[in-house]
Amino acid sequence: MITLLAVERIKLATTQAAWWCTAIAVVASLGFAALFVGFAGDDFALTVGSSQAGATFGRTVLLVLGVLVVTTEYHWGTARTTFQAVPSRAPVLLAKATVVGILAAVVGLAVGFGSLGLAMLLEPGAELALDGAADWRAVAGQGPVYLLTAVLGVGIGLLLRNTALGLAVALVWTQLVEGLVVLIPTIGDDIYVWLPFFAASQFVGSDVGSPALGLGELPLGPLGYGAYFAGICLLLLAAGVWTAVRRDA
Repeated sequence: MITLLAVERIKLATTQAAWWCTAIAVVASLGFAALFVGFAGDDFALTVGSSQAGATFGRTVLLVLGVLVVTTEYHWGTARTTFQAVPSRAPVLLAKATVVGILAAVVGLAVGFGSLGLAMLLEPGAELALDGAADWRAVAGQGPVYLLTAVLGVGIGLLLRNTALGLAVALVWTQLVEGLVVLIPTIGDDIYVWLPFFAASQFVGSDVGSPALGLGELPLGPLGYGAYFAGICLLLLAAGVWTAVRRDA
């Protein structure tokens, strides 16, 4: 397994998509966080949670990266070569998910603490000390959320195998579907509180919740939502690995 991890690390490090996605995730997240803090105004009480307003941008980029690292291998035929060298496919795919997840976790931590640092720099008078578990979860929690999001992308890539289709599903879901579900009459709110990225936002303590959207009391607490999000991501990864093992490369 150590050898497989080393091979996947080399493959990821020599792929331009990984470098571009990492740079875009960090720059876009920190840039939006800076704009949010800069334009918030004196009437807005800046908090540790709201300092993470740009983190969703990076999360989407890491979801895209998870899809790309799988679908590009199928597109160029290198997946078949890999499976010929290592006939037991599951360990290879799990090693890929692990390497991508570790990179995503590092990016998430950089975004979390970087956003907080920018907020402290731009608004030195704001109360932004990490005083409790909720504050630490809002910042350090970006690491596991980014990790699971990248793993989810790997699962999507394994299930679909097509770059265009995989990216379409990932982007349409994150940028369109989850935002529109809440508008469905009668049942929209009930569905929305169980969507995966709403769950991820609740885990890190997003300020977008029942007060902002009129959702009332949420069915789970932050840790419950975190476990729920992790379950969805790992389930999609397991489904992707299972289909990859059974189908031809």
